[in-house]
Amino acid sequence: MADFSLLDRPQVRGIMFYPAPYRSPPPEGARDLFVPVGDGVKLHVRIYAGSADAPTVMLFHGNGEVVADYDDLAVLYVQSGLNLVVSDYRSYGQSGGSPTYSAMMADAHAVKAAVLSELDAQNWQRSRLLMGRSLGALSAVELAATDPGGFDGLVMESGAANLRGWARFASPGEEAEWAALAEAQRQRLAAVRLPLLTIHGAEDELIPLERAIEVHEAAGSPIKELVVIPGAGHNDLLSIGMQAYFESLSAFAIRCKPD
Repeated sequence: MADFSLLDRPQVRGIMFYPAPYRSPPPEGARDLFVPVGDGVKLHVRIYAGSADAPTVMLFHGNGEVVADYDDLAVLYVQSGLNLVVSDYRSYGQSGGSPTYSAMMADAHAVKAAVLSELDAQNWQRSRLLMGRSLGALSAVELAATDPGGFDGLVMESGAANLRGWARFASPGEEAEWAALAEAQRQRLAAVRLPLLTIHGAEDELIPLERAIEVHEAAGSPIKELVVIPGAGHNDLLSIGMQAYFESLSAFAIRCKPD
């Protein structure tokens, strides 16, 4: 069995995570949820209310972001007929603790349970999409592969779900362990059965398009759609391809759970 704790090493954490403490009140119509994840740590989740009749996107954001960054973007989701829920990681935004890869994977399950329970309580029963942007694709794949119940589809935006690049952190003599780690991630992708939508910038400078295509093709999803935004990089994908982005996301949500 692959040892994913290799990704908890300080030299990897220093690149994987860019935590930024930030506190802000929820905007009008939104509400905050604080999810216990053990050791006295709580993660901040923000639920942007749209409509009980709309599909809901549960998003794990990128490593240079916090929940509050979506306060304005959430309006675009609502205008596109989508509810939005965004979760922080440990030490991001209003969340406590310190981030590690292992904690991020375990915490994703706690966030899922709390969010789906909240959606049930609010009677939001339309399709529920699991989404990961950049770093967040790792959390999304973890749930899609091992704990997909309650979700109707998986979305990866500019996703960092391929672990091939982490092998550069291998110490001499560890090549086999890191190769096993990459193979374990491929097996995890192969275990995904949720319908998959991949959205990626053609000019992504951080995660090249060919890596995203590898992940897309490795996923075991029987239904897949790849949307490439021409001219878009890693962090300007939404501004460059906003219309294609929301049209594909909204249509995917409807297809995942038609009336």
